[in-house]
Amino acid sequence: MLLSDRDLKEMVAQGAVYVPTEKNPIDLELQLGPSSIDLRLAPEVLLFDNHAMRIIDLSEKIPPRMRRVMIDEKEGFVLHPGEFVLGSTLEAVKVPTDLVARLEGRSSLGRLGLIIHATAGFIDPGFEGQITLEMQNIGNQPLLLRPYQRVCQLCFYKMTSPADTPYNKKKDTKYHGQFGPVASRLAQEQRRMGEN
Repeated sequence: MLLSDRDLKEMVAQGAVYVPTEKNPIDLELQLGPSSIDLRLAPEVLLFDNHAMRIIDLSEKIPPRMRRVMIDEKEGFVLHPGEFVLGSTLEAVKVPTDLVARLEGRSSLGRLGLIIHATAGFIDPGFEGQITLEMQNIGNQPLLLRPYQRVCQLCFYKMTSPADTPYNKKKDTKYHGQFGPVASRLAQEQRRMGEN
């Protein structure tokens, strides 16, 4: 069951969707849709240090080198065709144990070639933090990203029952409580493929 704008207003009022700082509060008149809430881009991205890496070996315990870049509000950040960066939502979420959230791109930006998530559009019950965005320009023209612009939308779905073990109670969570863009923590996984 998909939550409506009425339910989403209540969730914002209860602090399930919030801005971690007092700056740039949620504007429901602008951000609220009939069944989703638009989230905005935070002013920081993570870039791969391509010059310092030859390859990313998925079986290694060494995370790839990345660097943080603050996006100037006036200059913005140019995302060239084919480029991939990690960003994060300005808003943070606290997903209740009986709900699951789904992140999607905004159609107006998708029509210009901006992809918001490669595969991580699913937010588990019990997760809290800002959502890392896996942004790629699949279009033919450079895109100018600016902080605080609406870049994605979040929907909430009611589960058949609350989760027995929500994300924040699992032993091997890697991203609970994240703020700002967070690089892959694949190297921290307890078990890796091929291991028992």
